[in-house]
Amino acid sequence: MIQIPFLLTECLFALGWLLLRAAVWLRQKRIDWKREAMLLLMYVNLAVILRFAFFPMARVDGRVQPLLFDASAVRPFRLNLLPFVKLKFYSSRRNLLLNVIGNVAMFIPSGIILPILYRKLERLWKALGVGAMMSLGIELLQLPFSVRATDVDDLIQNTCGVLIGYGIYALARRCLGRGKASRPNGVVPEE
Repeated sequence: MIQIPFLLTECLFALGWLLLRAAVWLRQKRIDWKREAMLLLMYVNLAVILRFAFFPMARVDGRVQPLLFDASAVRPFRLNLLPFVKLKFYSSRRNLLLNVIGNVAMFIPSGIILPILYRKLERLWKALGVGAMMSLGIELLQLPFSVRATDVDDLIQNTCGVLIGYGIYALARRCLGRGKASRPNGVVPEE
């Protein structure tokens, strides 16, 4: 059995993010600080998603528990492809609400940030598609971990979060005027 510590995972994720951003800066020979601020918000959103999608909620001695990989326990996969069936098996209403609200809330920032960063995602269906693909990627990455479950409910709830976030983005864009809300503070989209 392999234990994958949370802090190590987050540090590797941060290092990968910084190396990627440095490569972009070197290629472009400049740094657009306003865009980098928006990308930093997306990074924080992804780091939060990584934390809650892969590491157990329970803490021991105030520490996040490691992700466990046991090759002998990978099969059968913990996989649910029937929507809303598992929701009735939660031990309490509190746990059910925590799961549903958490899955939705994690992806609300993605629905706001993605269309701001990428002009191609200004249409609802495109932003929803990217958000759904992000969620599907996470669900598929959970397959080999016996302590995690791949669940279509999570995919649906995460996509609803992107929809809510996009609604907030669209409302802000409408209230603030089309040009200003879609490109706050002069953020230039990456093409």
